[in-house]
Amino acid sequence: MPPTSRNIGRAPPPTGRGRHSGGGKSIGGGKSIGGKSVSGLGKGVGLSRMRRQRKIHRDSIHGITKGDLRRLARRGGVKRISSAIYNEMRGAMTDHLKKVLHSCTIYLEHANRKTITVTDVIFSLKRLGNPIYGFDKDWETKSRKTHKK
Repeated sequence: MPPTSRNIGRAPPPTGRGRHSGGGKSIGGGKSIGGKSVSGLGKGVGLSRMRRQRKIHRDSIHGITKGDLRRLARRGGVKRISSAIYNEMRGAMTDHLKKVLHSCTIYLEHANRKTITVTDVIFSLKRLGNPIYGFDKDWETKSRKTHKK
């Protein structure tokens, strides 16, 4: 007997055998997913595979956000910031970083190493005229000797 026109396009009535009953048929007691048994087949057979997302490479300097740059400016005493200054700040930061890394590579090549260490960065900054304080190992002994005299 052909189905009536009212049932076309509708889901079949529930069978009352539980939440996941009534869809696919399983062979040998395996779990049923979309009408195919997973138990007797290989892993992931019959299931759609997830494609690997290709990473989009962008300029990583944009990872330094507008808020980060605002905080740096506030620490420097700036009250009001123009909207065009953010890209200029990023450009200045990349130029400074290139100079420091170029100087670090000089120390690396001399020491015949492949890893940049903290001392390489400290010596590079000192060489460029921007010394960073607080990393000198002998500072405490020097300061104690000067205070005792």
